[in-house]
Amino acid sequence: MKIDLTETNSSKINAAMVQARRDLGTPAIGMVLTLVIVTDEENAYDALKSAGDASHEHPSRIIVVIKRASRSPRSRREARLDAEIRVGADSGSGETVVLRLHGELVDHAQSVVLPLLLPDAPVVVWWPEGAPQDLAGDPLGALGQRRITDTYSAETPIEALGTRAAAYAPGDTDLSWTRITPWRSMLAAALDQQTLSVSSAVVEGEDDNPSCELLAMWLADRLQVPVKRTSSAGPGLTAVRLETKGGEIVLDRADGALATLCMPGQPDRAVALKRRDTAELLAEELRRLDPDNTYEASLKFGVARLAATSGPPAKPAPAAKAEAKAEAPAEAQAPAAKPAPAKPAKKAAAK
Repeated sequence: MKIDLTETNSSKINAAMVQARRDLGTPAIGMVLTLVIVTDEENAYDALKSAGDASHEHPSRIIVVIKRASRSPRSRREARLDAEIRVGADSGSGETVVLRLHGELVDHAQSVVLPLLLPDAPVVVWWPEGAPQDLAGDPLGALGQRRITDTYSAETPIEALGTRAAAYAPGDTDLSWTRITPWRSMLAAALDQQTLSVSSAVVEGEDDNPSCELLAMWLADRLQVPVKRTSSAGPGLTAVRLETKGGEIVLDRADGALATLCMPGQPDRAVALKRRDTAELLAEELRRLDPDNTYEASLKFGVARLAATSGPPAKPAPAAKAEAKAEAPAEAQAPAAKPAPAKPAKKAAAK
């Protein structure tokens, strides 16, 4: 069932949802959380589809906030709210409200969303792209216990990781981190079977792929070893190599679906490591509502620090050595001459 409301308000939207549930014969609310999606018209369809698929595992009220840009000065001064309500088969396992904000109402989206939240239920806010710099300080982000972004959709993903680290607050997470959950689980299981410690690591993947950077920072933070980032043709993350005294531990995924795990003293084995779609990633994030301390530690490790620890320190060039020697004080360049030992005086013959 779909209901369109033009020039409406939050009170009328709530009344329409209650009436729609009664018409369908399901007046009770069986939803476990409220998912607020902040997006634009271009990405609204894909985001809504992913949220609808995830709602089969997590029945929720989905509120889509679309801020419509006004072209003329007059339309920017006029505040208008249009809504589309979807219940039943048109809304997965919950109910959906699509809000289109016009004019001055764009700057006060939280006042529209707040009356529509489920009572006594967690709130999760998701920005498929175009997330604000400070998620917890954003008026809509402040409503949520969890705040989900996706740096993969940013124009400069590596810089976006730095922005997320600088403004991190408990409850923030990113789908680029969720993408590497199977990799982290597989590597942790492999290390549980080896008694040798890791001396260095290499992470191979596409350039400007935030998931590769996050996995490298996770390894560097947890293992306290140098981790090197190398480029590959992809897709996405392709391989991780851990160097030990007994040999290399390699997790290699060349096709984006099936990976090969190689460990010293054991036969190679094939493991399923397919690339997951957005609905699966979102469903995983909705399973936990507490802060992810591991993500926080890995994110704050920093890409710049990762690059600084990717290898041994560079040796100074010969020219630099000569220049340093020339600038050194004369006492430091050559050792002082040792004084000659004094000869014993001849004894005068006694006459």
